[in-house]
Formats: sequence, structure tokens, C-alpha cells
Amino acid sequence: MAASATVSQFPQSRNLLVPRHGVVTLFGFGISVSVDRGHLVLKDGIGGDRCEARFARVGHGLRRLVVIGSDGMVSLSALRWLADQDAAFVMLDRIGKVLVTTGPVHPSDARLRRDQSLAQGSGSGLRIAIELIRQKLIAQARLVRDQFQNDNSPEMILVACQALMKAKSSEEIRRYEAQAALAYWRAWHELPVAFSQTDSRHVPEHWRTFGSRLSPLTKSPRLAVNPANAMLNYLYAILESEARLAISELGLDPGIGVLHADTRTRDSLACDLMEPIRPQVDAYLLDLLRRAPLQRKWFFEERDGNCRLTGECAVKLSETSRIWREALGALAEWIAHSLWSTTSRPSRAKAPPTRLTQNRKREAKGIPAQPLANSSIPPFSRAPASPFNATRFARLDRFDSIAQTRRAESQRRQAAAQRAWNPNEKPDWLDETFYREQIQPRLLGIQVPTIQSVLSISEPYALRIRNARSIPHPRHWLGLARIVDVSAHE
Repeated sequence: MAASATVSQFPQSRNLLVPRHGVVTLFGFGISVSVDRGHLVLKDGIGGDRCEARFARVGHGLRRLVVIGSDGMVSLSALRWLADQDAAFVMLDRIGKVLVTTGPVHPSDARLRRDQSLAQGSGSGLRIAIELIRQKLIAQARLVRDQFQNDNSPEMILVACQALMKAKSSEEIRRYEAQAALAYWRAWHELPVAFSQTDSRHVPEHWRTFGSRLSPLTKSPRLAVNPANAMLNYLYAILESEARLAISELGLDPGIGVLHADTRTRDSLACDLMEPIRPQVDAYLLDLLRRAPLQRKWFFEERDGNCRLTGECAVKLSETSRIWREALGALAEWIAHSLWSTTSRPSRAKAPPTRLTQNRKREAKGIPAQPLANSSIPPFSRAPASPFNATRFARLDRFDSIAQTRRAESQRRQAAAQRAWNPNEKPDWLDETFYREQIQPRLLGIQVPTIQSVLSISEPYALRIRNARSIPHPRHWLGLARIVDVSAHE
């Protein structure tokens, strides 16, 4: 999965406000968006380095107007101008958080929103959530397998994916997703980040690798402390804005999700829709980092260590919105149709419109429609020479079957060991209470490979035992007691 050939990388300079791939990005101070004599007038810049552009209502080519920052003015007539031209307005703050999105307005169907609000009770919400996360995990396993040549992480992700299919609640789905994320981002941790030769001496050491997704400033991905994670956060913000626009255009409520919990300030359904497309965003960033070295001038560091993007870098990343819009369309319509199909309706009632993929028009013209749901994520790049293409995807299918075979052999081996175990071999003092109180707390200081080697179990199971998420079979208690060096005299 490589970066799209139609989205260029960073230019040496930026002199004009012209739509690139339908996107114009404004940044700096004193930003102005207004209308003058029927023309949309845009102004931005810093100090004496100012840019200005005028767009007529015909032939402007503008599809997305992205504003970074909150210093400036946007007039009501400008928002109306954008709405009349079916162009979207997106406002982000300087750390990449989505503040405002507006786009084409269409009449909504109250019946569809009612189905959405009842999705958790009808079971459709759980099915949709499982499918979205399943697609995400499969794509993550493929990316790690093909791009990092890593065998262990994809297997752990696929184990979580298999368990995901039996989930009975959103909490279980999130737990399996978290397990997969641990293995996924571990593969990224040591990814080198190259800078140009002249800049190499002037960047901090922690900028030279991808590092952890959790920022030391927030203990979450917010407020990244290195360029790679800052770029990924910004790309996710662009993806989130496109997800909001896609959901709203179909008449759904972005705030009523099926997986993310309801909160006062989050569009949960938009976050749900983002999940299967996140690996495509990751692949774009990975290709970008490997294609050419970064430049120091694209980033700046604040006094607390937070790494931010300069306008030049943000402008080019904003141009990827077209890619994410195309990837989100089929999934958003699949969610709408899945919600609609859960309630019985008269045969004359029409299903939700396909405004994003235009499948209805395709069918009328005899053109094959785009699938509403697929077992794999749509290709990130249309380029036929992409190194992350369908041919290489087949390797994951073979790997999946191999992993299933290995798990079956492991289960048979463990079952045979349980049958051969004699309970009389366990000391009387070694009961479950002793294990919980004396052995389990001390396992946190033991390395996972040590537990894995002594008990002859898989790494994910050893990790669950160490973190007190699973109680092992009693035949393992004595071995664990020896590892932590406890006995009946404790």
C-alpha cells in the first residue's frame, strides 16, 4: 500500500492559493474568508508573507476549504457560497483537532435516524461494530506482515480478530481491538525517521524513530512529541472530518455511534467509520517516511516538547482528503443500509440514497455498482505498481490459514497436557487463593518471554497471565511459583 501517485509530496515553496486535488488550506494569522462581488476571497499568511486568491462561481475546482488555526474571520456569505458550490469547510486547531465541519446539506430521513438510535438494542449496532473492527484488524495484519516483514505481530492481531467474531458486547470488541493495537504499534516502534543531511544534526534523538503512539505529555496519542506521530495525528484529523461529512450527507447522526461511547464533545459514529480506513492512512505515512527524508523546517517544537506541523507540511497532508473521501463512501453507505435493513418496512419504502458512491445511477446505466461492504479494505492507491496490492494480500490469506493450523495444534497439545496432568502433584498449600494473593502480584516483574518459555504457551496468553487478565490452569501454578520464588512459607 503506497502513497497515491497523484498526490505530490512537499514543494520547496508556496506562493499561490490554488486548489490542489480540490483542496485549499489556509494557515497563519489574520485568515480571511469572504465574498466580494460574487467571488470567494481567501487571504492567509504570516507577517509580510501573505497570499490572496479570488474564485468565481464557475470553474473554481474547489471541493474542500481547510482552515488551520483560529485567528481570522469567516463570513456567513462565504459559508453560503461554499454550500451553493457543494464545497465543504473544515476548521482544525493547531494540534490537528477537528473543530468545525460543514458540507452539502440534504434532507434527512427520520426513520433512518430512529434505526440508528435503536441499533444497540436491535443487535445491528454490534454486528456493524464487529465488521468495522474486523476489517481494520485484517488490514493492520497485512500492513505489518508485508511492510515490516514481521511474523509475530500479524499472528497476534489475527488471534484477536478471531476472538472478535465471538464478541457479545462493545466492551469485548474494544478489548480485542486494544490487544491487536499493542502488537500493531509494537512493530512500528523502531521505524527509523530520516532527515536531510543538513538537518540531521539539529533534530532531537527521539525524532529519529517512530516511537510510541502514547505521548509522554498526555499518556494518549494527543500532543505528539515527534514528527512521525504529529503527521499521523493530523492525517487522522483530516480523515475524521471526511467521516463527519460522509455521515451527515447520508442523513445519519454523527454523534450516535455503535462502538465508541457517547460523549458530549465527540462524533462517535464518525470515529467508528474511521476505524477500517486508519490502516490506509498508516500506509500513506509509512510510504512518505520511506520515500524521502523529512526537513526540519516542516516542524517546530513547543516549550513543553509538543511537536507541531508548520503550514507547508499541513497543506500537503490536507490534500489527501480526496483519497479518504473515496475510501469512506462505500463503508458509510453500508452502515446506512445495514441500519435500514433491521426494521421491516413496506415494499414501497426506498432504501437510503447512495450519494457518496452513486450506485443507484450506476445500476440505472448498467454499470457495476461498488460493493457496500467488502471483506477487505478498498485499495489505498489506484497505481497498478503499488507494493501493497492484491497479490501480496493473498499472502495474508495463506498466513491466516497457517495461523489457524498452528493454533489448532497448540490447543491439541495443551489438551493432551491437561489430560496427562495428575492433580496430586500439586501441593496442598498451592490453591487459587494463594495464587491470587502471593504469585499473581509478583508476575508483573517477570518478563513475558520467561513465562512463555517456562509454561510453553503463546506470547499473548503469557501477557494475559502476567497482567492478571487470565488465571492459568492449576498445572502451571507450581512453575509460576518457582519463577517468582515463593513457597508455602510466604
